[in-house]
Amino acid sequence: MAKHISPLASFEFFSGLSKAELKKVEGLMTEIRLAEGKTLMKEGASGREAMIIVSGTACIRRGGRPIATVGPGDILGEMALLANQNRTATVTAESDLVVEVLNRREFLQLLDEVPTIAKKMLITAIGRLNQLEPSLAG
Repeated sequence: MAKHISPLASFEFFSGLSKAELKKVEGLMTEIRLAEGKTLMKEGASGREAMIIVSGTACIRRGGRPIATVGPGDILGEMALLANQNRTATVTAESDLVVEVLNRREFLQLLDEVPTIAKKMLITAIGRLNQLEPSLAG
């Protein structure tokens, strides 16, 4: 019988998690489909979930200016998920998208049950933040 390998294991944000931890996170995710042109998140809005792009591409804009194009494997909104922050950018689908959504409330319940997940994900998130905003590195 083939071993189940979580697709989340290939995403940097989840790379430090064990197989059991990945399975728990996977159980909280919901797949949604969005049409080209739809807004996934709006700059300044409250952030209640993170999204992982499974297929398609999206444009990230800050202050109305494009700053990046993202695609399969990219995660959006992880800072809102971990730190209850407002959205720092607007993200719009450039093509039809399939995304996996992780709700903050359910995720926080999981962190209460398995605190090691929080530590591992915070380390990864800080590394990502330092890559994106080197001026914030301490």
